[in-house]
Amino acid sequence: MPHSDHEALIKRIERDLIDSYDEELELEVEDRDPADGAQDSEQARGERTSYFRELFRLQGELVKLQDWIATSRQKVVIVFEGRDAAGKGGVIKRITQRLNPRVCRVVALPAPNDRERTQGYFQRYVSHLPAAGEMVLFDRSWYNRAGVERVMGFCNDEEYEEFFRSVPEFERMLVRSGVKVIKYWFSITDDEQHLRFLGRIHDPLKQWKLSPMDLESRRRWEDYTRAKETMLERTHIAEAPWWVVPADDKKKARLNCIHHLLGQFPYHEIERPEVHLPERVRNPDYLRHPVPPKLMVPAVY
Repeated sequence: MPHSDHEALIKRIERDLIDSYDEELELEVEDRDPADGAQDSEQARGERTSYFRELFRLQGELVKLQDWIATSRQKVVIVFEGRDAAGKGGVIKRITQRLNPRVCRVVALPAPNDRERTQGYFQRYVSHLPAAGEMVLFDRSWYNRAGVERVMGFCNDEEYEEFFRSVPEFERMLVRSGVKVIKYWFSITDDEQHLRFLGRIHDPLKQWKLSPMDLESRRRWEDYTRAKETMLERTHIAEAPWWVVPADDKKKARLNCIHHLLGQFPYHEIERPEVHLPERVRNPDYLRHPVPPKLMVPAVY
């Protein structure tokens, strides 16, 4: 790799690291000392600030959506699919960041165990479906059979074809029972996945995200492309259509997905009664006992 290209790659990885850390430090964006970001361009700082402002606005709308779902007793399933490192987890994190986990919860199932492999294919997903007033986000879903299982040979041709016969009826059954089903595919290019994998390799906080299966998926890029095209063609139904999110730009993908998600519901703000903090009851005979020093967490900071 030419030296200039190597330097550009290192800078790109550094920018991605800064962006990911900014997500955790987002509340500091408005208050940071300008000198702290002296090495950032004015344009980059402005773009980050604009991103956070819009993210906060959309997250405020998500809170309204949550209240509406809980109050109107809606049942919502949102499926997130895409290649490894496509950004599914990132958008799920931003959707749920400000929400009540009792209303909005995430399901990310591991590979099936020996017992689950003997069950009906959809059986282990059914127990995670929402009750009234709940929204469930599937970080990967029953579409594993159309993707990783097909590409890696974890299912045979008969099981693969049976999946395509069953999944439209499964989703139509959910819709008939009052469940809103929304399906997103996060689409990234070959080069972008390559860069993100390199970023994970060089970031000690993200190395856990790389599994042998992820690395093998990189080698089988074209096989996954064919599997994805077949999946979208055969499971795009009127009752539960697919929506493709261009995701090479992670931040734009998050904003676009959340904006689109909000547009799928006729929600409105739920009026809340005014809250008054009651006076604390004080009893003259109450005596607070001191906490034994040995129970205290050391004040290292």
